[in-house]
Amino acid sequence: MNLVSARALAPLLTGWRDGGVAYSSLAGRIRLLALDGRVSAGTRLPAERELAAQLQVSRTTVTAAYAELREAGYLLSQRGSGSIVQLPFRVPGQTESQPGYLDFSKATLPAIPGIVPAAQLAVEQLPTYLADSGFDPVGIPALREALADRYTARGLPTTADQIMVSIGAQHAISLVARTIMARGDRALIENPTYPHALDSLKAAGARIVPVSVTAEGGWDEIGLEQAIQRTSPSLGYLMPDNHNPTGVSMSVDLKQRVLGLAARHGTTLIADETMAELGLDGAPALPFAAHGSAILVGSVGKTVWGGVRVGWIRADRTVIQRMIRARSAGDLGTPLLEQLIVLNLLRDFDTVLDSRRAYLREGRERLERLLRERLPEWSVPHAGGGLTTWVNLGYPVSSQLALAARNEGLIIAAGPRFGVDGAFERFLRIPFSYSAEETERGVDALARAWASVGRHPMAEPAHDFASSVV
Repeated sequence: MNLVSARALAPLLTGWRDGGVAYSSLAGRIRLLALDGRVSAGTRLPAERELAAQLQVSRTTVTAAYAELREAGYLLSQRGSGSIVQLPFRVPGQTESQPGYLDFSKATLPAIPGIVPAAQLAVEQLPTYLADSGFDPVGIPALREALADRYTARGLPTTADQIMVSIGAQHAISLVARTIMARGDRALIENPTYPHALDSLKAAGARIVPVSVTAEGGWDEIGLEQAIQRTSPSLGYLMPDNHNPTGVSMSVDLKQRVLGLAARHGTTLIADETMAELGLDGAPALPFAAHGSAILVGSVGKTVWGGVRVGWIRADRTVIQRMIRARSAGDLGTPLLEQLIVLNLLRDFDTVLDSRRAYLREGRERLERLLRERLPEWSVPHAGGGLTTWVNLGYPVSSQLALAARNEGLIIAAGPRFGVDGAFERFLRIPFSYSAEETERGVDALARAWASVGRHPMAEPAHDFASSVV
């Protein structure tokens, strides 16, 4: 069982005193940590007396907060085990059970219309494969060849034996991490970053080395170079094109320098390219590995639909062979029918991408306009690609705002969910991939939540260390 100490929990609770009844505000912040996954289910919270001493409040306040969480189903108290975090059977984030909620915690697109005919064709193609066992750790040859051809067409010569088909990008990242790293190795990662990639590296036992990225300036180039030079991480996870959540992309010069440094210091770089072809301004970028040695991860989750769980890894043949041997510890292959669906869609994938980019450009302009009109005090960058914008709220109240938004029917992840160390309370990731009606409804909910947060005094923006690196 995991245990979070009072000392470790306190920094995650920053800002909980901002308005409202003390015990209820504390309970609300702990609830958000559970919903965002920053404190995972099954974690034992510190004893009431210890947390009260750390927060410098009365034990009665903590006792009342824990009682409220127990009543709402977020804590389970067991004699001898303390208070254990759990998620209720139904929580607001389960929008299918709570149809009144709009979920902006997921940066996703609606399914493309072509999925149904691609699936129907896949069913017709299926009998050809029924004589085989169906357990295939590398992927069907036709799909691997199609993916290799696509990399070649994008400027990176690739053969089918350099491709492994996975169960989505998250599965691919986890497999690479546990194949390449040993527990205790250092792993480089951007800050902010894709939260589940960070989860995968931590699960593989990595010691995290964060490097700053901002929506205005991109990567901290000096910090990135120094992190590689000083720590020689065994693995580095980057999203160099249309970074999630900021939407920025690396320059070609920086890509080449980073790849050169990584090669000299023995660092294997993973480039998450799930959104690499969703650039909204300018010409499409070459694959990251066209500039040097790197493992590429891709999927159709952000372009076709999240319900088609197919991704892939592009790497040297020897690396692919290592991952084939390691894969059986976690799964025995990617579902065949879904591989056939993706194979059928790849035949006209440029048309799919053109349609997606046009849709996202409209969504980006719509979101920027609505935020300017209804929340003019926020700083809204112009995302160069991807599905989200990384908004600066001007005050360290992101968690408080996320809680208030839930009361307005909107599920949205607080900024610290994307941070390595609990920073980014001044930031909020907002997707522009939803429909016009949903986007307007979401911004309206944010405006009401912001007004609610504003009823309580907010501290003046401080130029502290956390804000200076984001």
